Amino acid sequence: METAPVKENRKKQYTRMVLADSLIELMKARPIDKITIRELCELANVNRSTFYLHYEDIYALLRYIEDDTLTWVQAFIEELTGKFHEGERATIRSLERLFECFVKNSKHLQVLMSEQGDLAFQKRVFNIAYQTCDFSSGKLAMPFAEDLHFIFLVSGGVGIVQHWLKNGLKQSPLEIAQAIYDMTAAIR
Repeated sequence: METAPVKENRKKQYTRMVLADSLIELMKARPIDKITIRELCELANVNRSTFYLHYEDIYALLRYIEDDTLTWVQAFIEELTGKFHEGERATIRSLERLFECFVKNSKHLQVLMSEQGDLAFQKRVFNIAYQTCDFSSGKLAMPFAEDLHFIFLVSGGVGIVQHWLKNGLKQSPLEIAQAIYDMTAAIR
């Protein structure tokens, strides 16, 4: 027999999921500052008071979606960095697993990483990759170039993922993983 707290927790999770999915759906058509709580609630089929039980405004809901996304992205990037020293196959497999998760979560990521998404979120993704990874090669002649080199690599990888998401995930996660690996390996 199910206890009340478990049922309440499931209901809360479901409500948050429906609100998140509805916000993402609305953001496909227009920027968040043009979306009203009324239309969000109508699409989610919840009343306004239910919305306000969970979030203070639409931006709080967006932060919830972004924070949830960043949690698993960071976990994968941390796992990935451990694979850099295990060789090409391990790195590519980890990248592929990350991009498989992108496919599973593409509905949200296609909006979050697009022009409609919050640039602050996109910068947070970049910063996670920048702070977590270390591509230092020690081969560059200019002392300041290591940071610039790494920024170039991370920006390029994020740009490829944005392009992939924007264009409907036409390539497989393995193809994107291989492309990013090959491009970064060529300039590392």
